[in-house]
Amino acid sequence: MDLQLKGLKAIVTGGTKGIGLAIAQTLAKEGADVAICARDAASVASTADALAELSGARSLGAAVDVADGAALETWVQSVGEDWGGIDIIVANVSALAIGNDIESWRKEFETDLLGTVHLVHSSMPYLEKSAAASIVAISSVSGREIDFAAGPYGVFKAALVHYMQGLANQLAGKGIRANTVSPGNVYFEGGVWDWIEHNDPELFAKALALNPTGRMAKPQEIANAVAFIASPAASFVSGANFVVDGALTRGVQL
Repeated sequence: MDLQLKGLKAIVTGGTKGIGLAIAQTLAKEGADVAICARDAASVASTADALAELSGARSLGAAVDVADGAALETWVQSVGEDWGGIDIIVANVSALAIGNDIESWRKEFETDLLGTVHLVHSSMPYLEKSAAASIVAISSVSGREIDFAAGPYGVFKAALVHYMQGLANQLAGKGIRANTVSPGNVYFEGGVWDWIEHNDPELFAKALALNPTGRMAKPQEIANAVAFIASPAASFVSGANFVVDGALTRGVQL
């Protein structure tokens, strides 16, 4: 299937590792121009260079903390101006805060929710001019079910689903689609489940036992779903929450 991504301009936040990196690489391989941001300048620079080598498409990168709304909006606007437009935005960054303290609630709100809101707001003038405008937010199955991440993480992941469905309805008339992708547990070197495996093996074993497939997802499996739902090939898909969890969750999504 041709995803029709060649020549489109995409922004992926948190694009230097894990799911974000896999998304950026997949979009680049499909011929899209990809701009990424993350907090580590060295990782951003090396990743942006590597993305450009994948397909010859353009790539940009900047050290940006998405919790800094002003900095994020300034960067997004610079990408739109440099490239003459933006077609796809993927809000991927999470604070991964599961504590019940006030600081964890603040981090989740400012990073997961407001970071996405700032990304959408600053991209909107460009998306409105795009013939293939698509917004994707990375949520989580923790937004659907009460699990060990109940609290700020689960609450704001659920809020992202609500936010995207609202945008889908409000922006349909402008030809702008909005969807969420909700991964289950995703394992990669240096990721949260890698850390848990080595520092809290009891929790890791418990989580792994819940997966009917007997394993956790790979970042590429999430990236494949994002690339499809963000692409013109999914032109009539909007307001959806695409769950990619290997049948981990048991609730029926109506």
